Amino acid sequence: MPTVKTTKGLLEGIQENGYQVYKGIPYAKPPVGELRFHAPVEPEPWEGVREAKEFSCMCPQGERKPGEMYTIEFYENPDFLPGQSEDCLYLNVWTPGTQETVAPPPYPVAVWIHGGAFMGGFGSELEFDGEAYAKRGVILVTINYRLGVFGFLNHPWLAEEDKDGHCGNYGILDQIAALKWVQENIAAFGGDPNRVTVFGQSAGAMSTQTLLSSPLTRGMIHRAILQSGGGYDNGLNRDVTVEEAMEAGKSFVAYTGAASLSELREKTTEEIMEAFGKTMMESFQSGKGLVFVPIIDGYVLPKGYNAILEEGLHPDIPYMLGSTANDIFVPAEDGGQPEKSNLHKGCLAWSAMGQKQGRKPAYVYYFTRQLPGDGNGAFHSAELWYMMGTVGRCWRPMEERDYTLSERMMAYWTNFMKTGNPNEDGESVLPEWKPCTAEGGEYLILE
Repeated sequence: MPTVKTTKGLLEGIQENGYQVYKGIPYAKPPVGELRFHAPVEPEPWEGVREAKEFSCMCPQGERKPGEMYTIEFYENPDFLPGQSEDCLYLNVWTPGTQETVAPPPYPVAVWIHGGAFMGGFGSELEFDGEAYAKRGVILVTINYRLGVFGFLNHPWLAEEDKDGHCGNYGILDQIAALKWVQENIAAFGGDPNRVTVFGQSAGAMSTQTLLSSPLTRGMIHRAILQSGGGYDNGLNRDVTVEEAMEAGKSFVAYTGAASLSELREKTTEEIMEAFGKTMMESFQSGKGLVFVPIIDGYVLPKGYNAILEEGLHPDIPYMLGSTANDIFVPAEDGGQPEKSNLHKGCLAWSAMGQKQGRKPAYVYYFTRQLPGDGNGAFHSAELWYMMGTVGRCWRPMEERDYTLSERMMAYWTNFMKTGNPNEDGESVLPEWKPCTAEGGEYLILE
């Protein structure tokens, strides 16, 4: 069995056909007890060899409702549904297993951040897998991070406890801790810590933009891909203030009945989730929507999302951005009309903003494949099966052209991770993906 030496100890993974996988690697201490509602802390080293052969639990989140569209799409296979636990800060690594089929190491590294409205999801979902990436010479890392109130609670008690008055954004700090783990350990897996792509979809794309906007990640991200969530003035990334987040936090604590921070930390996971559910119901009924999300705290996130881009405070690195034809914010009657999609326009605006600042244009895509099997079309997250190489796991009656599209998308994605240009392959000829210049507004249609 493959064994790797990390800074905390030896790991034994699994040898598969043409690749290796290491599952459930701790990148922080379990955020329980005194570490609940606390910034992540480095894990303790271990003696001997730790088995890395099973995925960890997901962060506590609401139960999926049977029959709902996304439940059917991604969450009905029991083989890909781990348990829930606050002890959830783990990551997974897929590496090329043989040098005969790919270029020699060091390999580029891709860190995937899952979506789920900052309230759900996990890094080992059915549609996520690193086999196709590893066989193309890219190391894939997927992570879990704290969600909902566990990841984004703000409250005066927490601000008072911290020596600098910081609180909240714990889920983003988890992601930053995972990136630090990559910097310190990925070379042991054959990876190049100087070629790290961070990418994500929906809340994962919003997380990626948050990481790009944070001074705490400088030097750790060398390329970025934002899928259905990143962009300039797209109507999705909302600038939430500390004051607004504090009000939501006070409401949550009131529902728990806790009279002190120590009492709050003594509440069971189930009690926390019950109070979280009540707080979210209150928030949606009042029209506030999602309130346990990244906030402008002056530490993790120094300014609003648009302001960061306008002032050129994000890294000057290669970018890919995109959305789908039937994405969120797109009424059914407007599906397939990119000019009516806020997310698509936000991707074009990102590239135009960068060019005004003297940067290279971004690569923008627009995914239009109407997935077979129902009438949901190119829905929000439809592209995940394709760019992850997991079309064969999908319940839908996929056709040969779906596998062809998947191969094409994986080539674009992994080329970009290797070189910063989705067109550079060296082995096969792909349809040219032109960068999105301000003059032409070019974008690639994936159909």
